[in-house]
Amino acid sequence: MNRHPRLTIRTRLTLLYTGLFAVCGALVVAVSYTLVARLEPPGQSQQAPAAFLALCRAAQHSAHPNGRILAKCTSYFELQGAQHQRHITLTHLLAYSLTALALMILLAAMLSWIAAGRALRPVHTITATARTASENNLSARVALEGPHDELHELAATIDAMLDRLQTAFEAQQRFIANASHELRTPLTVMRATVDVVLDDPVASPDDLRDMAVDIRAAVDHAERLIGALLILARNERGLTTHEPADLATGTEDVLDTTNLQYLQLHTTLEPAPISGDPLLVERLIANLIDNAVRYNIRDGDIWITTGTTDSNSHLTITNTGHRLTPTQVDQIFEPFHRLDDRTSHDGFGLGLTIVASIATLHGGTTTAHPPGNGGLSVTVTLPTAHHESDAPPHHRPDPGDVEPKATGTARR
Repeated sequence: MNRHPRLTIRTRLTLLYTGLFAVCGALVVAVSYTLVARLEPPGQSQQAPAAFLALCRAAQHSAHPNGRILAKCTSYFELQGAQHQRHITLTHLLAYSLTALALMILLAAMLSWIAAGRALRPVHTITATARTASENNLSARVALEGPHDELHELAATIDAMLDRLQTAFEAQQRFIANASHELRTPLTVMRATVDVVLDDPVASPDDLRDMAVDIRAAVDHAERLIGALLILARNERGLTTHEPADLATGTEDVLDTTNLQYLQLHTTLEPAPISGDPLLVERLIANLIDNAVRYNIRDGDIWITTGTTDSNSHLTITNTGHRLTPTQVDQIFEPFHRLDDRTSHDGFGLGLTIVASIATLHGGTTTAHPPGNGGLSVTVTLPTAHHESDAPPHHRPDPGDVEPKATGTARR
């Protein structure tokens, strides 16, 4: 189906500007012509009868003309001359005005075309940048120079959007690569286990049982990993549940089902009301406690503090352990990132990533720092649910200054 070619924005702007100028110019010409036309010459403008004209001719050629008749005739002819001059003036005024208007419209069209091109130049720059940016190259930026007008603001917004897209794309690529690698590990274990048994023609029932145990462990590993990935994918869709919850109560529930092994626990749990998804909040607390237990030292300690400060509720979990550098701590929230001294554990490197994701989903933040005596301190801050208990603010001590004999409940 044939389509009529669409006019470009530059052409439409030119036509718009030219049309507006033409309308305004035509109005000026019409008003000027009307004002001049309303200037009537003094005296009567009626057509004189033929008898009066004949009388005037006779008086002009008479040897003894009548002065009164000559005065009337002179007045009449002067009025006729003024009217004729007025007609000529109006005709010339209209002709010159229309000619000037036509020339000015042509000039306005040319200037409008140039002005529209200059005004749309940043748009072409933005369009070229958007075309250059692709899934494999998001480094292009508009970087528009000039006055800080609406187009400059649009360009800055697009540059910021490209920054976020590039960051998200790079994170996605790293995440997919790491996830593929992590999922390949249990599959490789299962394949190798099966191949060993299949290559043994005299495999005993005990060998088959051992193979089943190894495969079950690999399946459990893959299931936990897939579950963690599904939680992260679910968090990308946003928070859909808003129910009252309490970080202190959630911490107590998680601790009731947690095996602390050989660790000494110190808790200071004050009300910390929030609003959100209770299941996700429980997963956040469980991951923090699991991280504190998993990466602790023999006969180490765990300090757990909850409370409210200003308009925020917070949960802080600190554990003893190896000394970490600030650079190492800055990387612990990245997916599948495990520190060198933590690679011997069976974690995926997703626990704290899920914690940060759930906190962000609830409008909160997650921070971490290494205490001076070793280990890690992680603080999750979430908006307080104002309709909950108005408990007095709790000022928590610096986890790095907490001693093993800190006050609070302690248990193994």
